[in-house]
Amino acid sequence: MNKQSLTIEIPQGYEIDSFDKLSGKIMFKEKPRKVTDRVKTVADLLAEHGYTLQRFDELCKDLTIDERAYRILKMLAVSLNEGWTPDWNNYNEGKYYPYFEMGGSSGFLFHDYDCWTSHSSVGSRLCFKTSELAKYAGIQFTDVYKQFMSL
Repeated sequence: MNKQSLTIEIPQGYEIDSFDKLSGKIMFKEKPRKVTDRVKTVADLLAEHGYTLQRFDELCKDLTIDERAYRILKMLAVSLNEGWTPDWNNYNEGKYYPYFEMGGSSGFLFHDYDCWTSHSSVGSRLCFKTSELAKYAGIQFTDVYKQFMSL
């Protein structure tokens, strides 16, 4: 049996999805990327949920700034947690949220993250499965948190 080979270059950011032996057709799919690489801005976040910034603003036109920010933060928690939902009956499962300093000369800035197990000091929909994700959310989306927490 005579064998031949062909080397192809796989496009950057893609991997082979399937190969049809009859036609020789190779299908590629985008490699999964870390959520923190996909979601860096509010526009990225909205796109991940099927919205444009313009459409989202239209839907939120009658909301206050903090209500609009809350909707964004709920989407952020859903996206960054990638399907994870907190088990409020499991006290051994950490639930993390960003912590901010407000006022004074510092204004509003990300300070740290925190974890709790027995009580909630922040909206339960806004917690994260890891401290890294809570820190990322707090640093990357500080302006949205400020809109949510400020009057």
